[in-house]
Amino acid sequence: MSSPEVTSFSELALSAPLQKAIKAVGYEQPSPIQAASIPHLLNGDDLLGVAQTGTGKTAAFALPLLNRVDLSQKSPQILVLAPTRELAIQVAEAFQTYASQMKGFHVLPIYGGQDMSGQLRQLKRGVHVVVGTPGRVMDHLRRRSLDLSNLSSLVLDEADEMLRMGFIEDVEWILEHTPSERQVALFSATMPKPIRKVADRYLKHPKEIRIASETATAPHIEQRFLMVNGFERKLDAITRILESDVFDAMIIFVRTKIATGELAEKLEARGYSASALNGDMNQTLRERTINRLKKNQLDIIVATDVAARGIDVTRVSHVLNFDIPYDSEAYVHRIGRTGRAGREGKAILFVAPREKRLLHSIEKATRQKILPMELPSGLEVSSRRIERFNQQLTDTLESQNLDFFYDMLSKYSTEQERSAEEIACALTYLLQKDKPLQFEETPKRKKSREKIGSGHIEDSSKHKTKGERGGSSKRKSIGGSQMTRYRLEVGRNDNVKPGDIVGAISNEADIDGEHIGHIKLYADYSTVDLPEGMPNDLLQLLKKVRVCNRPLKIKPEGGQRPSNEAKKKMPKKNTGKAKASVTEAKTKTKTKTKTKVRKRKANG
Repeated sequence: MSSPEVTSFSELALSAPLQKAIKAVGYEQPSPIQAASIPHLLNGDDLLGVAQTGTGKTAAFALPLLNRVDLSQKSPQILVLAPTRELAIQVAEAFQTYASQMKGFHVLPIYGGQDMSGQLRQLKRGVHVVVGTPGRVMDHLRRRSLDLSNLSSLVLDEADEMLRMGFIEDVEWILEHTPSERQVALFSATMPKPIRKVADRYLKHPKEIRIASETATAPHIEQRFLMVNGFERKLDAITRILESDVFDAMIIFVRTKIATGELAEKLEARGYSASALNGDMNQTLRERTINRLKKNQLDIIVATDVAARGIDVTRVSHVLNFDIPYDSEAYVHRIGRTGRAGREGKAILFVAPREKRLLHSIEKATRQKILPMELPSGLEVSSRRIERFNQQLTDTLESQNLDFFYDMLSKYSTEQERSAEEIACALTYLLQKDKPLQFEETPKRKKSREKIGSGHIEDSSKHKTKGERGGSSKRKSIGGSQMTRYRLEVGRNDNVKPGDIVGAISNEADIDGEHIGHIKLYADYSTVDLPEGMPNDLLQLLKKVRVCNRPLKIKPEGGQRPSNEAKKKMPKKNTGKAKASVTEAKTKTKTKTKTKVRKRKANG
């Protein structure tokens, strides 16, 4: 739906305190979603807003809803549901900023992992706005500690993400427990059928706003990819990038919680101010880490997708995908952490040869070509180091009183008959010997650089013998271990994607994505290949893990997978006798494999 063009916030019917806060924040012109949404929400209409992340949705609903808040009424008048605690905190902070000129205003973020007693105290004292995750909001409603009888407005923020995380049933339960006469605003980056059903059921004659974009990613984010494989080569590549590229702050995305700590430690050892951010950290530590990034006390965060959700730090100039995401939506959310508030941003994507199909799917979904980049050479790294060192010299000469040192070194020069240049060289060596200005390319590093180049890397599978090669998506073993196929009670009918399954298993079982084998989706179930010998307690945990709001109920499907040699002997056509031969070959292979496994175990 189109709206009259709005070129300034002063044209919007917002109160004087809000206009003053907007000016203090430095906003000049409303973004398209703000200009289109604010008039309808001020008018009391229900709203259905479709816009990508990073377009200014928070101000689009926070400003008009704050305009109608009655500060004398201490029970919640606005409830915002957000998919993650990070987003809930971000939205609550935004409300506090916009209401900075409204005396006596109180907003409360409520989410799991935070002390319940503190939330109960603040709710009892009275708040005007509650921003929470569905699970914790439900907890308070069941306890009757959250009174929604005076609720006038409800916002569903990032509804598609709540659907993906399996929260939609919880959201509907909460909607059923709100007053019938309340304003509802639903914002979503996409509009899948389940979200549309929620909108049709709970929104009354909503005004629909769609902010179209040529691509799903922001145009002011420069996107590049580098073909590189393996942790050590990726670490070498990222070190060169950090040394040669000028960055303010960076978020590095990895797939697993374990990798966040491992990579952060490696970067700290190389002299960078880095910290991990993952779901295992308690909420206090996670908030402290993000605040350190905001206050320039930290330059690099190594995070998983879930932990980084909702981070809004303007100084993040770079996003680096150390591990490529399994779906394009995750990629869009990742790189949306940079280029905030209209600033330029850079996004770098590491891609292994076997992950080319994921790169192509991201390009197809975002309708944008991601260009290859060249790994900075040793000469470029050395030049950048010398440039920084020269700048330090200039700054020191211009800002410090160096009389004492001048007298000391003049005396040394006379006594030792050394020139000023010789002394400067010696001092420079002492200063930089732990981190040389000259980039030293060891044979190992040179070999790595030759394999990491301008968008090309030699596929290691080419060095395998004919009998060792397998299909690109069907690994036969990992690290020498046989794989076992498991059945999962979730399938295409549940709108599940392979990335959802990988993410769930990686996060809950701490299994690296590289150790998760082939995934196949069927109508009402799926299969996944995992390393043989999965502990029973881990399988019990995975049974309860939910994907697309359904428990996995994981269980072995058919034992170990047949070997390559057995597959070669199988007929190509599964009809008549050929089908029987295939079955027989599979049975023999399973029997032989199990016998070998028993023998290996018996021999220790």
